[in-house]
Amino acid sequence: MNPKAYPNHQRYLQILRAMTPDERVRKAMEMSAFTKALFREGLRKRFPHLSEAAFHKLFLERLALCHNRHY
Repeated sequence: MNPKAYPNHQRYLQILRAMTPDERVRKAMEMSAFTKALFREGLRKRFPHLSEAAFHKLFLERLALCHNRHY
């Protein structure tokens, strides 16, 4: 990785290393929830005409496509 392309990367690693395992898990869960909410919001903007039930079905279908199947 080019350090100049990511000038804050080392600081980010320092912050992660200073966290307890519990804090790291909580942060990962927080980031996951934020990402899912952002994905949902973007999808809703693309499909504003769908009913809530149809939208929820689409959301789950699209979300299923995002999961890593290599574990």
